[in-house]
Amino acid sequence: MTHITKSIDELVAEQGNVDREETFKQLWAINTELFEKVKARFELQQDPCSVGDYTGKDGAAGFLSAWTGPDVDWLIYSWTGNPKASFTNMHLTINLGPKYDVPHFGFALGTTPDLFFYQDYMPRKDLWTNPDYAEKYFNGAPNDTYIEWERSELFKHFISRHMYTRVAQSPCSLVYGGPDCPEGIEELRKVAHVQLDRWLAWVDEATPVAPELRAAQAERDLFIRRTITEGDPANIVVENLFGKELSEELVAALWGRDRKLPRPE
Repeated sequence: MTHITKSIDELVAEQGNVDREETFKQLWAINTELFEKVKARFELQQDPCSVGDYTGKDGAAGFLSAWTGPDVDWLIYSWTGNPKASFTNMHLTINLGPKYDVPHFGFALGTTPDLFFYQDYMPRKDLWTNPDYAEKYFNGAPNDTYIEWERSELFKHFISRHMYTRVAQSPCSLVYGGPDCPEGIEELRKVAHVQLDRWLAWVDEATPVAPELRAAQAERDLFIRRTITEGDPANIVVENLFGKELSEELVAALWGRDRKLPRPE
C-alpha cells in the first residue's frame, strides 16, 4: 500500500476545477447523520460565536456552527470549500468537558478532489505513561479497525506534512484518501457510524473524573485544540478561498476563541 504525502493544497492545485457537488451532498449527509445522533444523546446549545453561512471567491461558501453543553466543551458542525471546484471539507469535532476522560471524537470528510477521510479518538492522557488508558480506548476494536484500513485496496494512508498534527493523532487514527466512487462513500458511511456508536457507548459507561483533576484536564484540552486548529496546513486553502480576515475568524471559531457560553465544569 502506498501513502499520500502531498499536502491538501497541492492535491487541490493539481486538479482544481473538478465538479464534486454531488459527492459533497453525499458526504454532508453522512456528517449530518452523525450530528443528529449526537444531538439526540447530549444536551447542546449553539454558541453565539457561530459564524453560520458565509461566502467567498468564485462560488466558494461554507457554514460553521459551534455548540456546547453540560457534557460537551466544544462541538463543531461545519463545512467549507467550493463543491464545483474540487475542494470541500466538513467537520464534526466533539470535545468533551472535563467531567470525563473519554477521548474526544474527531471527524472530517472532504474532497481534494478525491475522497478525504479523518476520524480519531483524541487521547486525553499521555498514552506512553498511561498504558491502562491506552489499552481501554485504543486496543481491541479501534486497533483492529486501523489495521483493516491499512490493508485497504481502495484507500491510501494520508500522512500530514505538519509534524504537530501527526503528534496529536492517536496510534489508531484513520486518515485516508481514495477515489470518488460509490463504494468509497459507502465505506466511509459505515465506518463513521461504527466509530461514533462506539464512542457514544464509552461516554455512557464513563466514570466521572475527580473534581480536583478537571481544571488541569480542561486547560490541556483547550491548549491542544487551539494548537491543532491554528497549525492546520489546510488553513491556507481556506484563506485562498475566503481571504485572510474571514479565514482567521473561522479558525478562531473552530477552537472557541470568542465563545460566549461558559465551559462545562
